[in-house]
Amino acid sequence: MLPVLLACTPLAAVLVAMAALHLSAIKAGAIGLGLAAALLATPYFSLSAPGTPATLGAMGAGAEALSSAFTIVWIVLPALALYAFQDRVGALERLRDALTGLTDNRRCQALLIAWFFGLFIEGAAGFGTPVALATPLLYGLGYSPVRAVVLALLGHAAGVSFGAVGTPTLAQVELTGFAPTTLAGDVALFHAIIGWALLFATVKVADETPFSARDTIWTLLAGLCFFAPFVLLARFAGPELPSLGGALIGVAGFIIALQVFGPAGSAQSVDTAEAPPSRDLIHDVAPYLFIVALILITRLIGPVQEVLSGLALQWSLMDRFSGAFAPLYHPGTLMWLGILGSALLSGRLGAVGPALATALARGAAVGLALLIMLGLSRLMVHAGMIDMLALAASQTGTVWPLLAPGIGVLGTFITGSATTSNILFTEFQLTAADALSLTPQVMVALQGFGSAVGNVVAPHNIIAGAATVGLLGKESAVLRQTLALGLGCALAGGALGFVLLQLDAAPQ
Repeated sequence: MLPVLLACTPLAAVLVAMAALHLSAIKAGAIGLGLAAALLATPYFSLSAPGTPATLGAMGAGAEALSSAFTIVWIVLPALALYAFQDRVGALERLRDALTGLTDNRRCQALLIAWFFGLFIEGAAGFGTPVALATPLLYGLGYSPVRAVVLALLGHAAGVSFGAVGTPTLAQVELTGFAPTTLAGDVALFHAIIGWALLFATVKVADETPFSARDTIWTLLAGLCFFAPFVLLARFAGPELPSLGGALIGVAGFIIALQVFGPAGSAQSVDTAEAPPSRDLIHDVAPYLFIVALILITRLIGPVQEVLSGLALQWSLMDRFSGAFAPLYHPGTLMWLGILGSALLSGRLGAVGPALATALARGAAVGLALLIMLGLSRLMVHAGMIDMLALAASQTGTVWPLLAPGIGVLGTFITGSATTSNILFTEFQLTAADALSLTPQVMVALQGFGSAVGNVVAPHNIIAGAATVGLLGKESAVLRQTLALGLGCALAGGALGFVLLQLDAAPQ
């Protein structure tokens, strides 16, 4: 029992430091990292492998943290630069005005950006990109920095299992051998039922006024527009397209409905004489169009994807520690190309230099926070703390399905990646399912669902969004607003999984 309690200590310290003591991610992560390092002095944990000194283990874990931090910062920096660039040329203000020309209903604006835009970018790129891109747009619409980050976090989470053209679920398919369409369909079912809580929470946060009947109708419509194609694509096409295709199809239907039935405070009541010139708007949206086009080309055209993803820089140490970076396939590189391409097209190249300087100035603190958090996660993984926690959790017996999504949340919380969480814990979920005579596919789907929900509380995502709106050092304010909902969704998913497992076990 004592080793399990000790293994819990670093993560518990980070949660308490951020949620209760309101410390920054840097300070909270440093506390957790210090505690994890101190535990290496106990007989229960060690970074050393047989025949190798502990110093090499520490170097390997540190190298992995540094490598992972770089790959994430390579997304955050262009996101910061894009925001600075758009702000410098006045694009954010014009886009905000154009959006209010479509609707100035605050909740419908949140649905368009936090929900549909966030889900689309998640489906196309993943890895924190939707939070980094949507947060400054929401901030530009007048939302406070904290509220903008919260909206972006909640809005994209329902699509994370199929983010980056299905990467998190494809990792599970590789580990389990399950049919892609069958596993994707099960994971999508959990999201399509529990994801409504995330949607309604997004719309609630978007405006402080009470929900009206019309607000409810538009929220229901937004959910149906996304979840209907989302489930169908998962069940019949597999993991690659549910989030990307669901968002594209959904936003088209939602915009048509807005034009035909516009809610109170919609385009009909806006003075179109104030609308920005169409030429300026084309230039203003060009960076996003460039980025989306590059992502679609590199993700959906097989030969291009194969070539670019294959050009990777890889390293390994003692066959235990490793890292990789595919520079031409990485979303951050595509974002840089999008900024430069749009700047050349619009004649705004002069604004790129100052935007880059702003991004670098703000990115240093982001990099430090990420490095500390990733250092904590890699140390806990290689010291055996995560394995110990997972094995202890399986001792809960028949109530384990209720808690199983929490392992997915835990994995994403400490790594910042649903894909990594699935790689860490999918096989554990299979082992637990076998030991408890539970349907393995449902347990794996619970893991995939939980790892996606974990994105709303993962410090890495909070840092990425907070950095784009100058909120560094105040990440705890965001976590306090997302923690309860994230854990509640995980428990709701566990309850649904428990019911499905009981139905599977019932005599036919």
